[in-house]
Amino acid sequence: MRSTKHGFSLIEVLVSVFILTVGVIGALGMHLHALRTAQQSAYQTRALHLGVDMADAMRANVEQMRLTDNINPYLQVDYQSSSASTHSSNLACYGSNGDCDTQELARFDIDQLLRHIDTDFPEGRVRICRDASPWNAAEERFEWDCAIASSSLAITPLVIKIGWQEKNTNHKVPQKGISIAPNMVLAVAAFSR
Repeated sequence: MRSTKHGFSLIEVLVSVFILTVGVIGALGMHLHALRTAQQSAYQTRALHLGVDMADAMRANVEQMRLTDNINPYLQVDYQSSSASTHSSNLACYGSNGDCDTQELARFDIDQLLRHIDTDFPEGRVRICRDASPWNAAEERFEWDCAIASSSLAITPLVIKIGWQEKNTNHKVPQKGISIAPNMVLAVAAFSR
């Protein structure tokens, strides 16, 4: 008499395990991509907040912003973070106690910005300048170079450029020393003197 009960063969079990493994690997890949996207979104949000805070500080310090561009302390910011960077200011310009003059306040604002670039972004960089065209259409990315409009300095907008090292599409970190493009450019205003 033949048995009517049939079990799974080893081939069927192996095929089922293979299909399950492919599904789990696909789900893990999607999860890693979602985590990477969330991290980049957090960097973008943090950069936007830093840029807005600095723009507000610049607009509030009218006396320093009315200086010529070559001596305006805000427009001298072009900073690349490194592992050896430390920013600890003895200035405490919080509140309205009037202990800081406008030049000290500008140094304090810049120091706070640089400290956040060091601590919040991998290989962070920031530049504040007048730039008529921060977008390079040929390379389809923002540029660190600053180009003043030929017609008038007064109408060239002030911009805050913030960038950081991110993983490329091949999920490899680019080699050190390769120039990264700004990830965010915030136009402050065409602040005229």
